[in-house]
Amino acid sequence: MDELAERDSPVHRLPPLAKLIVTIAYIAVTVSFHKYDIAGIVVMVVYPVIMFAVSGISVGSCFYKLRIILPIVALVGVFNPIFDRDPFATIGGVTFSCGVISMITLLMKGVFSLMASFILISTTKIDHLCGALRKVGMPGMLATLFLLTYRYITLMMTELSTMTTAYSLRAPGQKGIHISAWGSFIGQLFLRSMDRAEEIYSGMNLRGFDGNFHYADIKIMTVNGALFTGICVTLFILARNFNIIFLLGNMFT
Repeated sequence: MDELAERDSPVHRLPPLAKLIVTIAYIAVTVSFHKYDIAGIVVMVVYPVIMFAVSGISVGSCFYKLRIILPIVALVGVFNPIFDRDPFATIGGVTFSCGVISMITLLMKGVFSLMASFILISTTKIDHLCGALRKVGMPGMLATLFLLTYRYITLMMTELSTMTTAYSLRAPGQKGIHISAWGSFIGQLFLRSMDRAEEIYSGMNLRGFDGNFHYADIKIMTVNGALFTGICVTLFILARNFNIIFLLGNMFT
């Protein structure tokens, strides 16, 4: 993700605050569609697709990195067809129930929101993103927690790898960690993580960190960022209030 954020493209050069506001507005509009408005929500895919194309990031990399989360999103509405069996529409002799439509709509909402969030994170450095979050009013403690969780989760994985290797050397031939050692293993991992966190936090304080991200050089807004924000939010509102698919169909027929 850091390598993706280091690239250069028109999307990468947009102010982080503008991208954050647009992403929040996009997700808010996307989830506000009615559960049966599948024709209306289809239009919302245009924004992430265009952003992926302009930024030079492939859509495939998005779905690959989110492959663990996507099944969870799909399971959210899996029971809708069971509880909502009223017929909704018949296409080609096949009748679709309201539950199937609501399940598809819910899945689209989740996938589109994840795509928009991914394009935000993959085109914005984490320091700049946290600085933008502070600009919109997020408490400094939460912004710092988000930064440290993102930045230092690899250190926790390193600690876990070290402990696993040490356990394997002391229990040769054993597959995995025995259930009797799970409690002490997790406890030791927690204590080691706390020690590392204290060291990191002390180092940050010694360097003058006060919860603000002065070093991130956050620009409040630029002309391009304001235009981007205004145009995108306006288009989102139009897409929410007018059925674009229906209007386009009338134009061509």
